[in-house]
Amino acid sequence: MDDATGFETLGLDTRLLEALDELGYEEPTPIQRAAIPHLLEGKDLVGQAATGTGKTAAFALPLLQRLGEGADDGPPRALVLVPTRELAVQVAQAVHKYGKRLKTRVVAVYGGQAIEQQLRSLRRGVDVVVATPGRALDHIRRESLSLEHVQVVVLDEADEMLDMGFAEDIESILGLTPETRQTVLFSATMPPRIAAIAKAHLRTPERITIARERVAAGEAPKVRQTAFVVMPAYKPAALGRVLDIENPGAAIVFCRTRTEVDELTEVMNSRGYRAEALHGGMTQEQRDRVMKKLRGGTAELLIATDVAARGLDIEHLTHVVNYDVPSAAEDYVHRIGRVGRAGREGVAITLAEPRETRLLRNIEELTRQRIQLAPIPTVADLKARRLDITKAALREAMLAGDLDRYRVVVEALGDEFDVMQIALAAVKLAHEAEAGADDDEQEIPQPPPRRGPADRGPPPRRGPPRGGVVLLHIGLGRAVGMRPQDLVGAITGEAGIPGRAIGAIQIGERFSTVEVLADVANRVVEALRHTRIKGRPVTVRAERPRH
Repeated sequence: MDDATGFETLGLDTRLLEALDELGYEEPTPIQRAAIPHLLEGKDLVGQAATGTGKTAAFALPLLQRLGEGADDGPPRALVLVPTRELAVQVAQAVHKYGKRLKTRVVAVYGGQAIEQQLRSLRRGVDVVVATPGRALDHIRRESLSLEHVQVVVLDEADEMLDMGFAEDIESILGLTPETRQTVLFSATMPPRIAAIAKAHLRTPERITIARERVAAGEAPKVRQTAFVVMPAYKPAALGRVLDIENPGAAIVFCRTRTEVDELTEVMNSRGYRAEALHGGMTQEQRDRVMKKLRGGTAELLIATDVAARGLDIEHLTHVVNYDVPSAAEDYVHRIGRVGRAGREGVAITLAEPRETRLLRNIEELTRQRIQLAPIPTVADLKARRLDITKAALREAMLAGDLDRYRVVVEALGDEFDVMQIALAAVKLAHEAEAGADDDEQEIPQPPPRRGPADRGPPPRRGPPRGGVVLLHIGLGRAVGMRPQDLVGAITGEAGIPGRAIGAIQIGERFSTVEVLADVANRVVEALRHTRIKGRPVTVRAERPRH
C-alpha cells in the first residue's frame, strides 16, 4: 500500500490503522478520505453518498478515536441511528472490529430481538449504541438508555429513516442529547426534510458530496451483465453455484479487502476450484507466481482487490465477478472492461446484497446499460447445467474421433445388454467423473423483496396490496397517540419489510388495523410482539388471509 494515499495520511490512531491492516483495507474510499479529517477535528458533518461507498468506516473510525479507550462501565458516549435492524447489526459489527484494540464496547439495539438481552448489555455499560429509532426511544422511556453523556451522534441513511416515518422519533432523540455533541448525518439524497434536520440540529457543518461520475454512453463494454441478489451469509455458496453454472475458462473475482480475498480463496479451493489470491499484502515474487499460474492455465480463478489488479491484462479472461457491488460506476466499468475484447463475448456477474440494489440502479443510470437481475440458480438448474456440460464433452469426443479402441468394450457388453443401456451407463460414468455427485447440494435462500429507488416515498395507504393480505389487529389506538406513521415505522423498522408490503391502515380509539401481505404476516406479528409502540407493549392478532 502506498503511504501517500493510504489511511496513514488521515491522522488516525496507530491502533485503528493496525485494525484496518488486519482487516485487509488497502486505501480509503473518497467519502472516507473527505470525511475523516473533519470528523477527527470534532466538526459536524453532512455527507451525501450512496450505500456501499464506505460510509460506516468514514464515521466509525473518527468516532472511535474521539472516544479513546473503552470504559469498564457507564453510559454510552456515542449513538448511531440507522433505519433497519440489518444495518444496526452490520454497523455494530464494523465498530467492534475497528475498535477491538481500543476495547470499545458496542451494542446493537433493534426490534425483533428479545429486549431482555439488550437490557443486560446496557446495564453492563457500553461505549457505542447502534439503534433503530423506535427501539432507542423504547429504551429511553424505560430509562435503560441514557443520552446525557453522548459525545457523538450519527444519523446513517437519514433519508431511509424519514421514509419509514421516523422523523419525529429522530427529533425527540436529538432533543435529549447534549448540545455540545458532535453530529454527523449521512444520506443518499438531500430532500428538504433532511436539510431542515441538518439546519436545526447541526452546527455549521462541513458538507461533502461524493459526486457520481457520469460515464459516456457506449464506454462500458458490451458484455452480458447479470446481478444476483443474495443475503450476505450465502454469498460464498452463491458464488460457487453461479460459477458452476457459468463454467468460466478464466475469471477474476473482485473483493473489497485483503481479508475477504484470502478467506474467499480458501472457500473456493475447498469447492474444487483452482483459485489464487492477489492483493496488496503480497510480495512481487508472490504476485508473479500467481500470474504465471493463471496465464499457464494451472489456475482458473483469480480473487483480487482493485488495487492489486490494476494494470493486469489477461488475454483469455472470460468472466469478471463483483463479489461486492462497486461503490463507483467508473470502478464497475473498469472491471468489466477486462472481458469482451477483440470481438469475444464476455460475462460480468455481480453479487448484490439486498441493501445494494440501489447501487445497481445507479450504475445502470450512469452507464446507460442494463444489468439483468436474475434469481440465484437452483439445485435443479445446476443439475441441468452439469448434464449440458457432459453432453458437450461427449459431443466433442465423438467429433474428435479416435474411438475404435473402445469398440471391443461395447461389442462385449452388447451380448448381454441393449446398446441404449450401454450408452446410458457410459454417460453416467462420464457425468460423475466430470461433475461429481451433486446430491448434497442445498438450495440457497432467495432474499425477501426490498424497496428500490422507484418505490421511495410514503407507502400506499388506500386499498390492500395486490395478492393475499392479512388484517392485523393492534391493541393500541388514538388513546395513546397512535398515528399511521407510528405503525409504518414499527413494521418496516422492526420487522424489516418494505413499505409496499403494507396496505390500508385504520386508527381507532383503542385499537388499530393494518393490512400486510400474507407472506410476511407472521414475521410482522412476531416482530411487533417483541417491541413497544408509544412506549407500550403491543398485542397483535391476525385474521385469516384474504384474496
